[in-house]
Amino acid sequence: MALAATKNVLKFDSEEDVAVALAKYTAELSEKYIKEKGSFSVVLSGGTLIDTLRKLVEHPYKSSVDWSKWLIFWVDERVVPLDDKDSNYLLAVQGFLSKVPIPAKNIYAINYSKSPDDVAKDYEARLKNLVEKKVIPLSATGFPKFDLMLLGVGPDGHVASLFPNRPQRDEKERWVTFITDSPKPPPPRITFTFPVINSSSDIAMVVTDKEEAHAVAVALGRIIVCPTLPCAEVSATKELTWFLDKDAASDL
Repeated sequence: MALAATKNVLKFDSEEDVAVALAKYTAELSEKYIKEKGSFSVVLSGGTLIDTLRKLVEHPYKSSVDWSKWLIFWVDERVVPLDDKDSNYLLAVQGFLSKVPIPAKNIYAINYSKSPDDVAKDYEARLKNLVEKKVIPLSATGFPKFDLMLLGVGPDGHVASLFPNRPQRDEKERWVTFITDSPKPPPPRITFTFPVINSSSDIAMVVTDKEEAHAVAVALGRIIVCPTLPCAEVSATKELTWFLDKDAASDL
């Protein structure tokens, strides 16, 4: 029988404290996985998370992390050109990715087209190719197993682009699916499914806003709603760690 993953809830006084702790956590995982297997696969989301990663490119981490071994993916992406202001890729490139020497070939942005379904199928096919080449391992359940997934939470409890009252949260077969009516603009998006998200070795849930306090309390079992919110369905194969500032933790 598999051991249950560890869940850690870390509370900090400020967003700045969260950023410092998140940098240390990520750098330590990077060192661990690169020593174990020669690479470190990191899955990003958009929103405020990218800014909260800012300390990772400051001393001492910028010079001590082996950036050449990082592989970057996106848990969800808006189906827009990569230079569009709504692109999660652009947000990351304008943020910390512009400040570290990760090889361009190790950064897996979407191949944009006007069809969200085609974009999702293409991204999934590229992931399957990386699995076949043994760049990314498979989990015991047959889904790609990333080392670290960095997630935020919306005020409605969504994670990635898996929203309440949308069928994508219930997808069990596809690795990457699509949505054309996202309640948060822009409407067309692609997203990893829960079987992929929950196959990750380590997941960091990073929340630094009072607007998400209710969703955080639901995810951590302090408030019960039925049906539950997507953020309550996140798990990891090793450790799930919540990084909360005092506003995000205010309903706990």
